[in-house]
Amino acid sequence: LVNQLPEANLILLRHLFGVLHHIDQNSGVNQMNAFNLALCIAPNMLWLPSPTGPEEESRSTKKVALLVQFLIENSAEIFGGDIASLF
Repeated sequence: LVNQLPEANLILLRHLFGVLHHIDQNSGVNQMNAFNLALCIAPNMLWLPSPTGPEEESRSTKKVALLVQFLIENSAEIFGGDIASLF
């Protein structure tokens, strides 16, 4: 799916997840592992198209957080092994 994104979107995601992956790699110092980062960033990445109840929003946010955590933890494989070279 990543390869089907427009180039500008892919570049943005590579940089975003490169930064998040770098932060995760230093979680021993900053206490921000992939799970914590995902909880912080997920609500700003994807959301339901129309207002729903709090229960549905909570379920949706949890699903997005799991996806974001997966993308952080596997960013080198998903976005290319040279993701650290973006810095």
